[in-house]
Amino acid sequence: MGPGWRAASAALVGGSVALFGGLRRVALALPRPAAVRSRPGRAWRWRNLLVSFAHSVLAGLWALFSLWHSPELLSDIQDGYSVSGHLLVCFSSGYFIHDSLDIIFNHQSRSSWEYLVHHTMAISAFVSLIITGRFLVAAVLLLVVEVSNIFLTIRMLLKMSNVPSPVLYETNKYVNLVMYFAFRLAPQAYLTWYFLRYVEVQGQGAFLTANLLLLDAMILMYFSRLLRSDFFPSLRKGSAGRDVDGEKFLID
Repeated sequence: MGPGWRAASAALVGGSVALFGGLRRVALALPRPAAVRSRPGRAWRWRNLLVSFAHSVLAGLWALFSLWHSPELLSDIQDGYSVSGHLLVCFSSGYFIHDSLDIIFNHQSRSSWEYLVHHTMAISAFVSLIITGRFLVAAVLLLVVEVSNIFLTIRMLLKMSNVPSPVLYETNKYVNLVMYFAFRLAPQAYLTWYFLRYVEVQGQGAFLTANLLLLDAMILMYFSRLLRSDFFPSLRKGSAGRDVDGEKFLID
């Protein structure tokens, strides 16, 4: 990647940050459910989840389209390249930067520290991919997880809004579980196997492998929370899963 392309990529990331800043303003103007309006502490979280939902829809479908349009990329995870995949990584990098700034500037770092850890990992990994042009296919595969996040975010929005119809929540609960397996656990397991078997543990490969293994641990932790909260509520301990104003856990 030449200096000109790197500068263009940086501009794309900056444009993505601005785009999500605009979406945040739109979310501020949207009507909120009574359950959110009655508890001011939930206002930030509701708006933040709406922006997250927009990113999940756009990035998840984009990642699927990129792989469908260029399936040959899957045969070269280390050095395969597509313009669509490169643009997607820039787009999502901008979202993660925006969301991190949103968390910090709204004094939500304590309740959302898991997000900050995740975003720091994603931003550092994606920046290395943009600079070197390698492992972009791995990034696209990782962004397939955003399909699962669509239903995970719907779940959290439904809980916050206290939707009176339990059928909607119950339906999404099972769809969310299927999507978690198909679009989060499966791609993550495949990439972990690939990196441990084929990628040299040095330089960028070592850095990305370490990030991937840490992400594995986080995903399994979130999955256990999801199972306890939605399928085995009797196993919940302490405050895990408690709805506290201002909290923004991936699973609660």
